[in-house]
Parts: sequence; C-alpha cells; structure tokens
Amino acid sequence: MSTALVTGATAGIGNAFARALASRGHDLVVVSRDSGRLEQTGEQMRRQYRIDVDVLPADLSIRDELARVERRLADRDKPVDVLVNNAGFALSRPFSGSDVEDEQRLLDVLVAAVMRLSHAALPGMLERGQGQIINVSSVAGFLPFGTYSASKAYVTSFSQGLANEVAGSGVRVLALCPGYVHTEFHARAEISPQAPEWLWLDAAAVVDRALRDAAKGKTISVPSLQYKVIAGGTHLLPRATLPRLEQLRRRPTRR
Repeated sequence: MSTALVTGATAGIGNAFARALASRGHDLVVVSRDSGRLEQTGEQMRRQYRIDVDVLPADLSIRDELARVERRLADRDKPVDVLVNNAGFALSRPFSGSDVEDEQRLLDVLVAAVMRLSHAALPGMLERGQGQIINVSSVAGFLPFGTYSASKAYVTSFSQGLANEVAGSGVRVLALCPGYVHTEFHARAEISPQAPEWLWLDAAAVVDRALRDAAKGKTISVPSLQYKVIAGGTHLLPRATLPRLEQLRRRPTRR
C-alpha cells in the first residue's frame, strides 16, 4: 500500500486531500503544527478509512521541526509515494505595515518548506521510478498582490520547472492553483474577502479536480471554468484596477 504525506492536514484543502487519498487506499502521514487537532484528525482517518496514519506535529516555519518532516520524506525504509505541500497562511496587513518577522514566516512556510520538502522526497521517488508531488499554489500567484501572491508565483513556477526536470522519470509534479475556497483560511488571517458567491469553491471538489489532473500528467491544475478564465486573462487587466482589487481581497474582518 502506498503512503501519502500531507502538510496542513487538519482543515481545508489539506484535510480534503488527506480524505481523498485515504479513500483511494493510501496510508497517511499527516502534518500540522496543532498537535491536538492533528491527533484527532489521525484517529478519525484510521476509524473511517481503515488505514495506517502517522501523526507528525511540526511548525514548518521552525527549521528544526521542518527537518523532522524532511527526514521522514527521505526515509528509504518507509517510502512516501505522494507528497502534498499544502500548509500555508496569509497576512491581513499590506507589506508596508506588516511585521517583518511575520513576512519571514510566510516565506518560510510558503516557499522554503515547499522547496525543502520536495527536495527531501524527490531522490527516493526517482530511485523507485514513481511518485507524485502536489504543491498547493493559488490563482493569486498570477496577480501582483503582495508577498502572498509572490510566494504562490514561486510555487507555481517551481512546480513547472521541477515537472520539466523529472519528465520521463515516472515522477509527476503538479501545481494546484485554486481561487477562493470555503475553508478556515481567511478567518484565521482575519480577512473577509468581498468576493461574490459564484467565485467560491468547495474544497473536496478542488481536490478531486487536482487528483484527476495529476493522473492525466498535467503540471498545473486550475479548478473551475471561472478561474481558468481569470488565470488566462490576468495579463489583460488594466493596471489601474489592481489596487482596488487588492483592497477587496484583503478587507479585514469586522469585529
């Protein structure tokens, strides 16, 4: 039986990935910084899907804790066949008003962790001639919306480049680029985006689309027609509209 490691597995897209992979017969290694919630998630998965679930608490912004996840991915005796780099968060303040340590933590989780975990998993996958890396990026990566968008632009470009590098090896790499998804993500960041309901997606549907695109060998998955149109047309947006769009995207939650 194959094993999948999912970061940010306790909620949202990460939890949907864990459930989808478990339902397909994968054993799991679930990673999150919330150890209590992670234990609950692991126990639920064991009971519901009758699979083995290893619980690996880790804050990916802390190098020593990130290293534990790297070592698990590099363990040849317990190979990981699917890596889902999903852990992430957003900041409610614009770059000019944010704390630089918060910005550093954003880069550590959204960029450095994706790179290092992919690097840890890849040698074993190449040796075995099979494997899948799915990096959760965002449609925001196609737009100039501050450091979150810049981080996601890296993830998308990195994934495409890595997919080209390993082409023909049996290892596949996919960047998943959703838009707004019904999860805890925005509430945790204390952001209340002013997006119409037709732009919001269901996490399970996003994951199902990603896994189907991965099976087809695609390198980028943009779920839903509306976001395919948005992603394809971002370069056509008038420059003057971008500040207004950024304000709508980042509007703080009212207390």
